[in-house]
Amino acid sequence: MEKVDTSSRLAELRKLMQEKNVDVYIVPSEDSHSSEYIAPCDARRAFISGFTGSAGVAVVTLDKAALATDGRYFNQAEKQLDKNWLLLKQGIQDVPTWQEWAVEQSEGGKVVAVDPTLLTSGYAKKLADKIKKNGGKDLVAVTDNLVDRVWAQGKPSRPNEPVIVLDQKYAGKDVKSKLDELRTELEKKKLLGFVVSMLDEVAWLFNLRGSDIPYNPVFFSYAIVTADKATLYVDASKLSQDCQSYLAANNVDIKPYNAIFEDATTLGQSAKATNAQASGDSKKYLISTKASWALKLALGGDDLVEEIRSPIEDHKAVKNAAELEGMRQCHVRDGAALVEYFAWLEDQLINQKATIDEVQAADQLEAFRAKKERFAGLSFDTISSTGANAAVIHYKPEPGACSVIDPDAVYLCDSGAQYLDGTTDTTRTLHFGTPTADEIEAYTLVLKGHIALDMAIFPKGTTGFAIDALARQHLWQQGLDYRHGTGHGVGSYLNVHEGPVGIGTRIQYSEVALAEGNVISNEPGFYEDGKFGIRIENIIMVKKAETKHSFGDKPWFTFEHVTMVPYCRKLVDTNLLTPAEKKWLNDYNDEVSKKVGPLLQDDLSKLWLERETGHY
Repeated sequence: MEKVDTSSRLAELRKLMQEKNVDVYIVPSEDSHSSEYIAPCDARRAFISGFTGSAGVAVVTLDKAALATDGRYFNQAEKQLDKNWLLLKQGIQDVPTWQEWAVEQSEGGKVVAVDPTLLTSGYAKKLADKIKKNGGKDLVAVTDNLVDRVWAQGKPSRPNEPVIVLDQKYAGKDVKSKLDELRTELEKKKLLGFVVSMLDEVAWLFNLRGSDIPYNPVFFSYAIVTADKATLYVDASKLSQDCQSYLAANNVDIKPYNAIFEDATTLGQSAKATNAQASGDSKKYLISTKASWALKLALGGDDLVEEIRSPIEDHKAVKNAAELEGMRQCHVRDGAALVEYFAWLEDQLINQKATIDEVQAADQLEAFRAKKERFAGLSFDTISSTGANAAVIHYKPEPGACSVIDPDAVYLCDSGAQYLDGTTDTTRTLHFGTPTADEIEAYTLVLKGHIALDMAIFPKGTTGFAIDALARQHLWQQGLDYRHGTGHGVGSYLNVHEGPVGIGTRIQYSEVALAEGNVISNEPGFYEDGKFGIRIENIIMVKKAETKHSFGDKPWFTFEHVTMVPYCRKLVDTNLLTPAEKKWLNDYNDEVSKKVGPLLQDDLSKLWLERETGHY
């Protein structure tokens, strides 16, 4: 993680800011679709700051610069930011948020600016109000992205990868049914239509997949759905003749990607004229709370736009029977790849005395996965980390700048894959030598929380916010914790992170209850900076629970785990486990052995699986 000298970049940016009469310039991480993972051409915040983590916001004034990020990236940011930057550690007491810092810099009538396609309208409104209340002049939309101008040379071109149709046997629901459900929602709310801006929502709605963003099977697009029309905004060069015929058969019009803002403006003007002539309530268009400020402005602002959590996001989060079965099946194949990898890695390090670095190991894991049926690529950069690197929560090994795996240190591997029938995300922490007492204790406490969450039974209406403590309880008893969420939603051959549900202390996780069919991760951890890191992650699915009673006649839910990879035996202190936890482990090992064992071809993998799935 080398530092980049950002001095000249900041100097050029500040020159442009002065030309635009801008005193404070905000550079978000996201693209114009609020994507968490972005295409290289949209990595503006990484370019201007040198910090490459997936989450963070840069704020630049004429004489200062600050980068705000969360606890997952504190270590990485400290290593990557040069002397020009102040690190704002979000969530730490007395450290301002990026919004607070920007507002503070605006005092004295200064102008704050941002590219309106990169900030949601909700954020823009709140920020503008705070700026004015605190003595700043205003929040201005600058459509000419200033970082892009600084980055003119060497900036990657926008991807233009082909789009494919996802087979009905994997999607489980056809496009007509999805459009009908959406239109029913619009009719209930008496809305004119929905402008779809999130890439995974467009892909899901039309049963299409792409590869414009690494690891995410999405493509640059928008959509507008009204009572009698559906329009997909996408560069036609991405679409094969079969794809175009498929869309035509489903009554979906195709228009150029860049036409969205012009069409949104036309729709807004038409609605305004119609509302002016009609009596009664004004009709509005719907956008999601993640839509850009620019999109809202194009449609006509508050008078013509209603913002709510996307109904597509809610529908997409509840997987249908085909998607759930796909998750089960792809995780068995993925589990076989991980077993083959861990058996190979241990043999290479211990028996062959080989020297293998973190990137070489990650590449070998991808090779094992690539041989599996329906493999379509990785779902994120593999976190292959040894020793102290494992304490960097979102560590990314780089060729030529990574560590050699130490068999006498903890090894943490967080990895996942995209398959046509589902998306995987699995973390296992191993030790190939003799672990320390501290490592064993930390691992066992994390494992106990992991098991507690898997075994949870809860009534309908319970949120991920409410059950987060189940995974942390054993760490808390020892005065320990971790600075990341416990679980995130997972797409079905879509983004590995998806909303609206998850498990953690973020306020949004208190807003949406867990529902049958939700697919989420279960990944508590513990990290000792400079020493080691522990994380254990399974993918779990919400299902109905069988209970003796049913208080209040409510349905009760529990989880079904689909990840099929053993835990590290030598890191488990059985003295800290209850009989119920030991039974859970034994039952899990039996299930892994039964499902994964038949897929293994070599004796090395079979022996490793047999050893690691033995009873406690």
